[in-house]
Amino acid sequence: MAIRSNTIAFTFDPAIPRITAHDIHVWLHAEIRILEQKVQMIQIDCIKRQVYVKVTDKNYILSIINGTGGHGEYKHHTGEISPVEIAVAGMGYKKIRVANLPPEVLDDTLRATLAPFGQVLNIQNEMWARAYRYPVVNGVRQINVMLAQHIPSHLVIAGELVLIS
Repeated sequence: MAIRSNTIAFTFDPAIPRITAHDIHVWLHAEIRILEQKVQMIQIDCIKRQVYVKVTDKNYILSIINGTGGHGEYKHHTGEISPVEIAVAGMGYKKIRVANLPPEVLDDTLRATLAPFGQVLNIQNEMWARAYRYPVVNGVRQINVMLAQHIPSHLVIAGELVLIS
């Protein structure tokens, strides 16, 4: 299981014009002041308007978040200033899917098992599409959760090994 505990996410406003990779690197160095020797990887997700920076240790992430207060600003070439949210990657509101869970397992059991990872907001059963003969529940449950910590990709729920995606 890959853990994002050493990754920080910079979320840019989706309404702003796209920022080049070069400009992001310059911004990270000049404004956020991330030390080159602490950076292991930088990934840019253009669709989500997020930049993920994997660093050498978690304490460095906390120092960045504390130093910025969890917020930054990006100044465009036009002079426009856009807000940037800064947080530990993978936390916050997430929609996860649980597969291989027997239908007899109640939502309350699922809610109790996931409680240590965050607040479960709601649980819904996925359905087979109308294109199939039987448009019934397909055994996968979608769960909206406000994460407090990362959820592993495999969990044992009611004695069954289930997949989390």
